[in-house]
Amino acid sequence: MLRGRSLSVTSLSGLPQWQVEELPVEELLLFEVAWEVTNKVGGIYTVIQTKAKTTADEWGDNYFLIGPYFEHNMKTQVEQCEPVNDAVRRAVDAMNKHGCQVHFGRWLIEGSPYVVLFDIGYSAWNLDRWKGDLWEACSVGIPYHDREANDMLIFGSLTAWFLKEVTDHVDGKHVIAQFHEWQAGIGLILSRARKLPIATIFTTHATLLGRYLCAANIDFYNHLDKFNIDKEAGERQIYHRYCMERASVHCAHVFTTVSEITAIEAEHMLKRKPDVVTPNGLNVKKFSAVHEFQNLHAMYKARIQDFVRGHFYGHLDFDLEKTLFLFIAGRYEFSNKGADIFLESLSRLNFLLRMHKSEVTVVVFFIMPAKTNNFNVETLKGQAVRKQLWDIAHSVKEKFGKKLYDALLRGEIPDMYNILDRDDITIMKRAIFSTQRQSLPPVTTHNMIDDSTDPILSTIRRIGLFNNRTDRVKVILHPEFLSSTSPLLPMDYEEFVRGCHLGVFPSYYEPWGYTPAECTVMGIPSVTTNLSGFGCFMQEHVADPTAYGIYIVDRRFRSPDDSCNQLTQFLYGFCKQSRRQRIIQRNRTERLSDLLDWRYLGRYYQHARHLTLSRAFPDKFHVELTSPPTTEGFKYPRPSSVPPSPSGSQASSPQSSDVEDEVEDERYDEEEEAERDRLNIKSPFSLSRVPHGKKKLHGEYKN
Repeated sequence: MLRGRSLSVTSLSGLPQWQVEELPVEELLLFEVAWEVTNKVGGIYTVIQTKAKTTADEWGDNYFLIGPYFEHNMKTQVEQCEPVNDAVRRAVDAMNKHGCQVHFGRWLIEGSPYVVLFDIGYSAWNLDRWKGDLWEACSVGIPYHDREANDMLIFGSLTAWFLKEVTDHVDGKHVIAQFHEWQAGIGLILSRARKLPIATIFTTHATLLGRYLCAANIDFYNHLDKFNIDKEAGERQIYHRYCMERASVHCAHVFTTVSEITAIEAEHMLKRKPDVVTPNGLNVKKFSAVHEFQNLHAMYKARIQDFVRGHFYGHLDFDLEKTLFLFIAGRYEFSNKGADIFLESLSRLNFLLRMHKSEVTVVVFFIMPAKTNNFNVETLKGQAVRKQLWDIAHSVKEKFGKKLYDALLRGEIPDMYNILDRDDITIMKRAIFSTQRQSLPPVTTHNMIDDSTDPILSTIRRIGLFNNRTDRVKVILHPEFLSSTSPLLPMDYEEFVRGCHLGVFPSYYEPWGYTPAECTVMGIPSVTTNLSGFGCFMQEHVADPTAYGIYIVDRRFRSPDDSCNQLTQFLYGFCKQSRRQRIIQRNRTERLSDLLDWRYLGRYYQHARHLTLSRAFPDKFHVELTSPPTTEGFKYPRPSSVPPSPSGSQASSPQSSDVEDEVEDERYDEEEEAERDRLNIKSPFSLSRVPHGKKKLHGEYKN
């Protein structure tokens, strides 16, 4: 009988919350199965990639990732090698001998975990037989025309086959297999149907049907308990996929999801309450210099300012030092990602800034990929004009500097009227004339294929944000992911985020929300909602999220118009902050990054593994719960210094006075605040299972 040492996890009050075995990892094998292993499709790739180092550090050579083989990914991301583990090596050899192509190597990311990759196309000749196996296992049939589902069947069948070969040669070790999303679920279903001796975990990052329903603008959260699930899935022609997802959930020893809001959704959509909530984290890298992230913000902000100079040439009548850069980024899901409510709030913000005659200008970037056929000619021209003006200014500066230098050597004070000759004046006049334009600066950087029906452009036309001189809010749609090789905005996404002042993500459907989490880690304030996993997590762990630069819009219990007004007030309050207030807030935001570090959030995954072992092998492992695990009680305190909440600590006018800044100097002690926050994060916090008896609150608005 295998028994590890009892591990007691203590709450902040010092009372033990739960006790589990400390697993002897040398006697276990851990496999994580996902379609996005070495294959970037969406957010699950980020989860697995960032978590790999923490897991590999803990499990060493007993940790393996299983995914699909794609030649281009293999060549650029994987270093092939021979398996060290005997059971894995024999499983790979056995499958290759029976007509499969199984590739093994190290994924070239932090932690360098082992990966097992299956060539789906090479094994497609087994498809019909494996469809029969799935039907016998759970009575789910897959239509021949659903190529994605057929690929998942092949992937799942190969996974189950591989795990059987491993368990046949494992020599007394116990196997844990964690399956991410419905794409990997068939491997779990077949493994359980064949009674393989493995402990299984199924993790859903978002429910299939939930995403479809929210995309259709259905009043989702207010009718969770009223949907006819089978009917809704059938009408959307995803019934077989839904059945695969639901079967995976009910077959698993332990069912986990990434947030409390998704746990509620999963209980209604998939008819099982998750056992553990496993929040998503990131690899947090701390700079040796405490304020290095502030320096990076200044550096990348200057590069964004260069782009803005070119884009708004001829209309650059606003002060770039008093200009704030806001952005929204992600998949082009107009309602789900909250682009609709964001645009409406920008219209109201524009009115407020103009009414109060604010000197602040807001430039908003929409980084959402859409169908385009090329760059916008006017946008390219703007960058060319900017570069031409820079070259002219540099040339004149060189001549001016040489004449000044010569005059000083002669011991003379040069005549400033003669130091520039007539040719220089002519060149500068021609440069000024070249900046004149008859049209307004474009609202999009590319030529859109569906310009007339595009939701963002249609809304911009309706609210009238056309980048007029009188507008204090300017809008730029960049319908392409950012790249350092772009001729327009040559910046990577991380560089761009660091250069902005605020990320805005007022999503209606966001099971976790990596975009605001990434902003937090980089010290950039962000707007999220109480319908996103990230927003709920921050509400639970931070007493005053706004003071730490996390603005949480209530989209669950307010009407759409009230939510829009709340977002407008958040944005207006942010515009009213002084530069010093923004620096203080960024310092606080960056300190929250410890909360999102896998070194802390990895504990939730540890608990799920303990739990699945106790259920799969109850005679060998056990989990002793002294009381239901909970995350309650761990909170960053509300800062005692100003600004406690920037929107609540400012004068009624957008400009802060010097007197206010002097008062702040006396009250704000950054080192004291930072030390208090460090002590809080060091205190161990207890792990989370979904609270029992938690019911959906009625009377919620769809917005």
